[in-house]
Amino acid sequence: MGDPRAIPHPVQAMGKAVSFLEVLLLKLFRGPLPELIAGGFMVAVVSAVSYLIPYGLLYLAKGILPGWGNAVVAVCLAFTTLSVKSLADAGRAVYRPLLSGDLDGARKSLSMVVGRDTVGLEEVEVVRGAVETVAENASDGVVAPLIYLAVGGVPLAFAYKAVNTMDSMVGYRNGRYRYFGRVAARLDDVANYIPARLTALLMVVAAWLLSLARGGFSGGGSLKVLLRDRYRHTSPNSGHPEAAAAGALRVRLGGENSYFGVKSVKPYIGDPDEPLLPGKIRDVVSLMYATSALAMFVACTISYCIYGYG
Repeated sequence: MGDPRAIPHPVQAMGKAVSFLEVLLLKLFRGPLPELIAGGFMVAVVSAVSYLIPYGLLYLAKGILPGWGNAVVAVCLAFTTLSVKSLADAGRAVYRPLLSGDLDGARKSLSMVVGRDTVGLEEVEVVRGAVETVAENASDGVVAPLIYLAVGGVPLAFAYKAVNTMDSMVGYRNGRYRYFGRVAARLDDVANYIPARLTALLMVVAAWLLSLARGGFSGGGSLKVLLRDRYRHTSPNSGHPEAAAAGALRVRLGGENSYFGVKSVKPYIGDPDEPLLPGKIRDVVSLMYATSALAMFVACTISYCIYGYG
């Protein structure tokens, strides 16, 4: 269904809280150790509040509303932690302009979902950026929240989204965030360790199922590239789903990017068996949807094993 545009999203509130605390704490604390401690304090506060607010809402709903009402509140809150359609829309927003030859429009759409510079990118690089984004965020935006929903319900899924949001905002190795963002970055690495690897394995299965249903995907190639290239990434986790997706689509990801005018070269992931044409964006969205369906089955199984219901 996607997130309603007219309703404020909880992640937006998390982002505002992070921005406020970042400005406040970096004014009060200067130097490596003080900034490290301040960053850890921010992570603790935002994560705890993000856990306690939905916990409190569900507690109140349970006491005030009948059983179905409490369930509706839980479902609505859980809905905000998942980004399946939003992620698909982000990919399609790049794909559609490319089909009509509007490269500038595709660059602009890509700039909304990636941190790299998009001005002047050739079509193949725009396609690569979109494929990498959908593949990587299949873990952060879909599989990981589902797993945390299954294990600890809505409060734990909200706490995960808080950690992920903090990492995306301050988890950089630059001068401003080298120490302040370190705790957020490390905690995000820990929180995504299992989900990223599960996402990659589910992508292999999804690629195999899609190859049987419509062709154009390679389950064997996905597994091969995953085993070979999963650690060819600066992130300890992102390389897993990207490698699985690259193998499934028979393309090569990675290479040269530019961030704020500074060039960065990442190792290649996958093999250039097929060109990075715009259709690969459509294919990676299909792969993400199939992976999401498998992840829902896994999450329900986990929930049933822990709580007796899925």
